[in-house]
Amino acid sequence: MILIFDLDDTLYDETLFVEGGLRAVARLGKERWGWDPVESLATLREILARDGRGKVFDRWLEGHGAWSRSRARDCVRVYRNHSPEIGLFPAGRRMIEKYRSRAPLYLVTDGNKIVQRNKVDALDLWPDFKRIFITHRFGVAAAKPSIHCFERIKAEADCAWHEMIYVGDNPAKDFVNLTPLGVTTVRVLTGAHREVPALPGHDALFTIPDLDALPDVLDARFPQSADATGQARPRPPVR
Repeated sequence: MILIFDLDDTLYDETLFVEGGLRAVARLGKERWGWDPVESLATLREILARDGRGKVFDRWLEGHGAWSRSRARDCVRVYRNHSPEIGLFPAGRRMIEKYRSRAPLYLVTDGNKIVQRNKVDALDLWPDFKRIFITHRFGVAAAKPSIHCFERIKAEADCAWHEMIYVGDNPAKDFVNLTPLGVTTVRVLTGAHREVPALPGHDALFTIPDLDALPDVLDARFPQSADATGQARPRPPVR
């Protein structure tokens, strides 16, 4: 059994990172242009809720009559490089603790490589995983639904597709190309995509309300992951 997790909205609540980034940009507005940080944060939240990501900082700057390409870039830089104050879902920590001695654990996450590394650092995940794949390190084309990083895991672990489990939250990309290969795909209904209906053929094999329900799936699919007494088996050596 090779257990692979997504990061954002699977192991932790991504809105915490977003909120911290918006606060950092609001502080920038105070420090550089003297704008009230409380008002700025409220405006940034409103723009995000109304328009989604992409032009939040542009709209905020335009609202002050202060837009420029360099100022927008500065906002993005501050957002990406802020030190996030985030924590794992309690169930995320429980699942890592439960399975890290029973199976090789991997992480596959999309997004800007600086941002994603900052998240992994803040969550202190490096010791828990055999390897962490930030897909953008291999180019944008390696982002999910690409199976590029999963092929690397398969080769490193010397396993078959049917021996792999992938746990994610986004039916638009997480499971599309993995389920047909025989990977056991598990959708967890946490985060921004929990109420998003999956297109035909895009959903996971299993859907669970939260990570605490993951053992039921794994025990059914991979009963050898624990011995008859339920005790953890020794972790395979890292190569």
